[in-house]
Amino acid sequence: MEYYEYPEEELIRLIKEGKVFVYPTDTIYGLGCNAENKESVNSIKLIKARDKEKPLSVIAPSKEWIKENLIIDKIDIDKYLPGPYTLVLWKKDKSFLSHVSSDTLGVRIPANEFSSLVQKAGVPFITTSVNLSGEKPAAGIQEIKTEVLRDVDIVLDGGKLEGTPSTIIMPDGKELKR
Repeated sequence: MEYYEYPEEELIRLIKEGKVFVYPTDTIYGLGCNAENKESVNSIKLIKARDKEKPLSVIAPSKEWIKENLIIDKIDIDKYLPGPYTLVLWKKDKSFLSHVSSDTLGVRIPANEFSSLVQKAGVPFITTSVNLSGEKPAAGIQEIKTEVLRDVDIVLDGGKLEGTPSTIIMPDGKELKR
């Protein structure tokens, strides 16, 4: 666990490598890693004490990536992304990121600096709240449990955040506030 600043190119390398991050989003603090790295994804499920079958969402590296991999026929992604929304979309190929989710995939592009690092890394990045399953999300680093912080590789402190989880947009366009 490290709290100091990294150069951008180092963070991009660490994202691609599969390191587990605590990072700020435009809403709450997230816990994530390169979604293509199954071992790192499993580490996140263990850290959160989360049901292994429960799906995870990703920060998409771009809107083009979303269009290539997911069906967006009923949702105007430009209306929601970047922003405080998670779009739940049907996968074009069920086997795509099957260790992350089954038939659908939640995607975000938070309106913040960390999203630009994911974009430059060019990989989907797991995004789940940093709290243990069933507990309140964290709006600041000091709110994160010590047992979570000790099990991650990188902690990026973005100060105090809004503290409200993203709004979920279902495949039919319906909004679910959390």
